[in-house]
Amino acid sequence: MKRQNFSRKREAILEAICATDTHPTAEWVYQRLKAEFPDLSLGTVYRNIAQFKSAGRIRSVGVVKGQERLDGDTAPHAHFVCSGCGAMLDLKRDFLPREVNEEVGKIFGLEVENHELVFRGKCNHCMRKHPGA
Repeated sequence: MKRQNFSRKREAILEAICATDTHPTAEWVYQRLKAEFPDLSLGTVYRNIAQFKSAGRIRSVGVVKGQERLDGDTAPHAHFVCSGCGAMLDLKRDFLPREVNEEVGKIFGLEVENHELVFRGKCNHCMRKHPGA
């Protein structure tokens, strides 16, 4: 197995993703770290993100407004995506019974490893900004 070289840039990329609950994009990570690492490239950010996802250190939680959003919290939880501003919020609660994976597997003849639950609509900020819309 190839040993991963954990450079300062690599550590900073992972820390930037894990230290926020805003579900950042690769571009956000790049902009956040560019001042500290002037030679950082967007390609380096993308390559490291791909490696972290592959290793299970972070996960992709979907594409919002054309950009992949990332989550450093890999524990099972649901998300809410605002169709107005694109905000992505963690919903730290179980909405489905634990047996749902097994039940879906039995009904459809599948082996379900996990599931993701995403709610979509308007966040409080957008509802106040455009009431009744």
